[in-house]
Amino acid sequence: MGSPHEATSHTHRAEEKTPLAEARIDLAAIRDNTSRLRDTARSAEVMAVVKADGYGHGMVPCARAALAGGATWIGVARMHEALALRASGISSRILAWLLGPGDDWASAMVEGIELSAGATWAVEAAAQAAQVAGRPGLLHLKIDTGLGRGGASSAQWPALVEAASRAEASGHVRVVGIWSHLADADSPGHPECDRQVENFRDAVQLARKAGLSPEVLHLANSAATLTLPQTHFDLVRPGLALFGLSPVPELADPAALGLRPAMTLTARLVSVKRVPTGHGVSYGHRYRASRETTLGLVPLGYADGVPRHASGTGQVLAAGRWRTVAGTVCMDQFVVDLDDDTAAVGDEVVLFGPGDRGEPGAEDWARAAGTLSYEIVTRIGARVPRTYTGGSSPDER
Repeated sequence: MGSPHEATSHTHRAEEKTPLAEARIDLAAIRDNTSRLRDTARSAEVMAVVKADGYGHGMVPCARAALAGGATWIGVARMHEALALRASGISSRILAWLLGPGDDWASAMVEGIELSAGATWAVEAAAQAAQVAGRPGLLHLKIDTGLGRGGASSAQWPALVEAASRAEASGHVRVVGIWSHLADADSPGHPECDRQVENFRDAVQLARKAGLSPEVLHLANSAATLTLPQTHFDLVRPGLALFGLSPVPELADPAALGLRPAMTLTARLVSVKRVPTGHGVSYGHRYRASRETTLGLVPLGYADGVPRHASGTGQVLAAGRWRTVAGTVCMDQFVVDLDDDTAAVGDEVVLFGPGDRGEPGAEDWARAAGTLSYEIVTRIGARVPRTYTGGSSPDER
């Protein structure tokens, strides 16, 4: 038998293996969500959008799970995300769309990454890079059909099409897609959706008259994939819905859409103490105990993505019941009032999850903070370790 000192050291090391907080990601849910979206898309293919580190869930394992669920494309915003996916061994078609003149266009072409071009400068950059790469660039021309963000305006579209046609004739690029993005798909029935579809069809017609023959036309995001079949065309681009969150929360929750939230965010209490009536809590004492009570300290804060705007409104499952954040969310921690319920250091607190234990969802936190569930999950910081379940290979676990 070892000495008491050795036993204490061993226990300390074992305790360090239990994280103070973690985001548990259910890859089986992502596979099933993708399968559900594939069925909804019918004849259209599915591009799984895993930008922003898979909406905070982990880009590479989530991309693999989505491909296992029936996606045939992967979509990301930045070129470096696409290159990282290819370096991880993902061989599917990959599209990157938020690009700049300083990006490594040639390396992307060498890796077979497909790139968006929404202005003539992008076609020129692609043509120049193709000469370095020794292979043509694969371009998706982007038309701004009404969102007012990226892509060529209707006035700029003819010049973009002409530049792409010249570059294609020279052998430097191939136009394999035409695409756009919807402004109001999360408001089914909004007249802007039909206007954008009409504008998109007009842009495609002009491109075809100029001699371009794109393989795929794509417009639909998560909301449109689920609610607007007229936007499906050849390819749909779900993002949020892959991760089991509703893109139309005012219309339907995840379960009603056949989706399961993939992320469960938990932490362990690091302090439990009794305080007297009137005791102030956290910065500014925006919360004071109305009676003698027990306070629990949760080691997550706005540095980890817990929104400070949810101070006094965000809710967690702790000691068997929902508890509201007591006072101000701090950089590394926040407090919950546990009343007279039994709790101990090390007890698990669930901030949000799929609801299996009656815990809040990411949408509950979004409402508490006056934002979207997109922001809740994507802001969970790197300090919170991700753990994976439901994987089919060692890299997915």
